[in-house]
Amino acid sequence: MGDTDLIEAFGACAAVTDMLSRVGDKWSMQVVMKLGEQPRRFNELRRAVDGISQRMLTRTLRNLERDGLISRTVTPTVPPRVDYALTGMGHSLAEPVRRLSHWVLENRMEIEAARAEYDRQDAD
Repeated sequence: MGDTDLIEAFGACAAVTDMLSRVGDKWSMQVVMKLGEQPRRFNELRRAVDGISQRMLTRTLRNLERDGLISRTVTPTVPPRVDYALTGMGHSLAEPVRRLSHWVLENRMEIEAARAEYDRQDAD
């Protein structure tokens, strides 16, 4: 592998790591899944995502918008109406996240058993 290949591999790895940190963010994925159901306004999202604070939802929406995963549409009314929706790229992310969620649900008992066994052995 030449220097150019190593640099390209490192760059791709860094890009993957960066996006995995977003995908691994508990709030981001909950917002993506809720917006995958339908576009929503801020307060609708806040009610739909259990436990998220207003500040964290604002930060999460900004990050997702910056990454191109959601769009923000402001309708000039009084008060202004702001709607959030998944972009095409956001929809393409929602499907693998949905599959991963199903995998976790199908395997959670085995995962919990493995953790318990590990913790038991580690305590000995």
